Amino acid sequence: MRHEAAEGNAETREERRLTAEALKRKAGLARILGRSRAIQELRQQIELLSSYKVSVLIYGETGTGKELAARAIHYLSERAAGPFIPVNCGAIPENLFENELFGHVRGAFTDARILQVGLVQEAEGGTLFLDEIGAISPYNQVKLLRLLQDSEYKRLGDARPHRADVRIVAATNRDLPALVREGAFRDDLYYRLDVAALRIAPLRERTEDVPLLVEYFLAKYSAQYGKAVESVSCNAMRELLQYPWPGNIRELENKVQNMILMACGPIIDVADIHLPPICVPEPVQPDGFVDAKRRMIDSFEKDYITQLLARHKGDVASAAREAGKSRTGLWNLIRKHSFSPRDFGDHGILEV
Repeated sequence: MRHEAAEGNAETREERRLTAEALKRKAGLARILGRSRAIQELRQQIELLSSYKVSVLIYGETGTGKELAARAIHYLSERAAGPFIPVNCGAIPENLFENELFGHVRGAFTDARILQVGLVQEAEGGTLFLDEIGAISPYNQVKLLRLLQDSEYKRLGDARPHRADVRIVAATNRDLPALVREGAFRDDLYYRLDVAALRIAPLRERTEDVPLLVEYFLAKYSAQYGKAVESVSCNAMRELLQYPWPGNIRELENKVQNMILMACGPIIDVADIHLPPICVPEPVQPDGFVDAKRRMIDSFEKDYITQLLARHKGDVASAAREAGKSRTGLWNLIRKHSFSPRDFGDHGILEV
C-alpha cells in the first residue's frame, strides 16, 4: 500500500510539474498582445528561436516589451523549469558589475566576509536576461565575453574558473553596430550576442494594436481600482491612435491607468485623456570638420587603449613599448579617457 501511495504521489508531482510548465509556455506568448503583422511575426520568431540554445539579442525602443519577449523565449524553451534572472545592466555601477554578475569569495576585498554567489550562478540551468547591454563598460565587456565564449567565469578573488550552464538573452534600445563602429562596444562581444536577433516594432508602427492594448489595460486596471469603466469613446480612441507613443506600451499602460482614475463615468471620453503635446524635434545640425575629426580621434583612442591594456593586463610600461609611446604620453591618454590600468590587471582577462 505504501509503495502504491508513493507511486501515486510521484505521478501527482510529475503531473503538477508538467501542468506548471504548460502554463508557463502558454503564458510566455499570451502576454505579447497584438494583431498586427509585426507582432504575429515576432511570436513566430520567438517560437522558432526558443528551441535552440543560442544567444539572442533583442532590439527595441524603451517600453516596447523586450523583457516580455525574453521571458517568452525562456518559457518556451527546454529551460522553462529553470530560473529566469533579469539584470538591468544600466542600473549597476561599473565598479560593482563584475561582483554582481559573478560573485566573490571570502576575503576578496575588505568587506567580503562570506562567499557571495553572483547572478550567473543564480541563473544556472535557466536564462540570464541582460537588459541595456549597450551600457556596460569596455572592461566588463571583456569579462562578459569570456562567459559567452567559454561558458566560464571567475568570482572576484577566486583563481578557479567555474562552468556556467546559462542561456544569455540580451536587449538594447541603442544601435549596437554604431557603438561598435565608434569603438564603444567590442565587435567580438557583439558577434557573440547577435547570433540571433529580434526587433520589436515601436507602437507607432503598429497602431492597429492600440485598441486591443487599451481594452486589455482597461479590464485589468478597472478591476484593480474598483471602477466600473467599460470602454473608450470613438473620439477618444481617435486621439489615442493619432498620438505617436514615444514611451510605447509602457506609456500607453500608464495613460490608461490615469484615464481610469480620472474618469467620472463608464465611458472614457476625450476630456479624460491628458496626453502631452507632440513635439517635433529640431533638425540636428551636422558636425563641422573640426568636431567630426575630434570625435573620430577620441573613438579611435578609446578602442586602441582598451585593446592595448587588455593585451598587456594593465602593464603600462609594456603597453607603451608596443605603442611606441613614452610612458608619460600613454598615461596622459589613459587619464584623458578615464581608464584605470588596475581594471585590466586581472590574469583572468581574455587575451584578444
